[in-house]
Amino acid sequence: MIIDTLANGDQYAALHPRFKAAFDHLQSLDLQALEVGRYDVADGIKVIVSDKDGVSAETAAGKFECHNKNIDIQLCIRGVETIGWKPRNDCKSPKGEFNEEKDVIFYADAPDMYFQLKDSQFVIFYPNDVHAPMIGEGPIKKLVVKVAV
Repeated sequence: MIIDTLANGDQYAALHPRFKAAFDHLQSLDLQALEVGRYDVADGIKVIVSDKDGVSAETAAGKFECHNKNIDIQLCIRGVETIGWKPRNDCKSPKGEFNEEKDVIFYADAPDMYFQLKDSQFVIFYPNDVHAPMIGEGPIKKLVVKVAV
């Protein structure tokens, strides 16, 4: 897991072949004007924009998730988002099987820690990072970049 601000996004281009294109795209956007929805950016890079009210930590823990085929770059556009996190190797209670089509597996484990993102801060979740996003009060506008591994 990596946490930083979008202004420093260029520093992470060397970590994955698609990160440069992903961060170049993010830095080219008028984030406040983005419409809610899903769209393709380039081969292996998709974006999901949401703008909805945050949820309780208990609600978010019900969808404590990680992915096998994608790295998430989750960017807070507006609001304050709290996210729960735990290393995948420490999670012992899967809730069902891995969903190949949706690239997700859920866990009944509790996060080890919580952190907050504010405007223009992002987190990179690799497949070994189990996360419970969207914890907060009031509206949270965010963008998730799905980068194929």
